[in-house]
Amino acid sequence: MTVVNADAGDIVSGVVREDHRPGYSLPRAAYTDADVFASDIERVFLRTWLFVAASAEVPAGAYAAWSVGGESVVLTRTADSVLHAHHNVCRHRGSRLLDDGGGRARTIVCGYHSWTYGLDGALRAAGDMGEGFRERCGGELGLRPVHVREAAGLVFVCFAGQPPPFDGAAAAIADQLGPHEIDSAEVIARFRYRVAANWKTLIENNRECYHCRPNHPEFCLSNYELGVNGDGRIDPGYEEEFARQRAEWRAQGLSEKQVSFPGGDFYRVARLPLRDGFETESLTGRLVAPLLGRLTRPRTGSVRVVTLPNSWSHVNADYAVTTRLTPVNAGTTDVDVTFLVRGGATEGVDYDTDEVVAVWKETSEQDWELCERNFAGVSSRGYLPGPLSPVTENSIADFHEWWFRQSEPD
Repeated sequence: MTVVNADAGDIVSGVVREDHRPGYSLPRAAYTDADVFASDIERVFLRTWLFVAASAEVPAGAYAAWSVGGESVVLTRTADSVLHAHHNVCRHRGSRLLDDGGGRARTIVCGYHSWTYGLDGALRAAGDMGEGFRERCGGELGLRPVHVREAAGLVFVCFAGQPPPFDGAAAAIADQLGPHEIDSAEVIARFRYRVAANWKTLIENNRECYHCRPNHPEFCLSNYELGVNGDGRIDPGYEEEFARQRAEWRAQGLSEKQVSFPGGDFYRVARLPLRDGFETESLTGRLVAPLLGRLTRPRTGSVRVVTLPNSWSHVNADYAVTTRLTPVNAGTTDVDVTFLVRGGATEGVDYDTDEVVAVWKETSEQDWELCERNFAGVSSRGYLPGPLSPVTENSIADFHEWWFRQSEPD
C-alpha cells in the first residue's frame, strides 16, 4: 500500500523550486524523493494526456490494458472500428478486470464474479443478482469511461475529469504522420525494459543530443546530432542538406512544418533530415521494410513526435518505433519500445525483424544504461546540480519549467 503525503505537491512548488537554479539540473529531491514522485503521479501523469499505444495495437475485436500510478485503463475497439477507453475496474465490487497487456476478446469478463462487459463497456451479464437489480442500482452499470483521443495512429488517454486541450497536438501529429498511415501498420516487435532511474532522467536524456556521438554509433550513422529542440549548434552542411531535403518533401506533398512545444505545451512534432545516402534509420542506409501508407518515395526524412511526460516516436519511410514510459517509483521506470511496419508485410519476404529493430533497440538500450548511471550519481550525497549547456541543453531547461508548471498546487 502506498501512502501519499497530502502536502507532496508543496515540496515541488516550494522546496524543490526554491532550491532550483535556472540553467542547472534539478535538486536531488526532484529525482529521488518519494513525496515528489507521489506529486508527479497525481499532478503530472494523472492530469495530462498520456501515450498508451499505437492504434495498430488495438484492432477491432482486441483490447490493450495499461496501468500507471495506481490507475489502469482498458482500450478496446468494437467491430465498427470505434475506439473505447474505460477504467479497468469492475462495476460490481471494484476488482481489476485485466492484467496489463493486450489480446483478442469478444467480451471482458471479471475473474472475480464473472460480470461480463461488451467491448463498448456496456454490462452484458451479471448472474445471481436478483430480479430488477439494474433498476435498483440506477440503471447504467457499464464500465466508467476514460478520455481517449487518436492522432494519426497514436492513442492517448487522460484520467482527469476535465482533460487539457488536445486539438493542437492532434493537428500537428496528423499533419506529419498522415501520409505514413501508421494506423494501418502492424506491430512486429515489442521490448520491455525496467530501468533503474527516475522518469525525469529519461526525459532529460531524450531532450538532448549532447551525448549522442560518444554513445550512439548506430543512431549517428543515419542521424545528425543537430535538430533537437533547443540545440543551438549551427552547421552549414546540415542547413544545406536540410534545405535540399525539404524541397524533396514538398515535391512529395509532405509537410515540413515543425511544432515545438508551442506556448510551453506538451508536444513536439518535426520532420528532420537523415544523412546523405540514408533512406531510413538503418545500419546500411537502405530501406528495411516496404514504404508506409501513401508514401511513394523513400527520401522522407524521419518524423519525431515527443509528448510529455511519457513518450517519443520516430516514424521513417518504412517503419515506426514508439517509446512509452511508465513510472513505477522514484527510482524505477518501465519502458516499452514497439516497432511497426506496413500492414500485410511478410516476415522473411518483405522485411527482417532484426534489421528493422537494429538501430533503435541498440540506441534505446544504450540510453537506459546512461540513465541508470546518471540516476545512480544523482542519488549520491555527493551530487550537486550542474550547469546545463546553453548550446545543446536548452530543451532540458524548458522541460524543467514545464514540469514545475504541472506541479503547481491548484
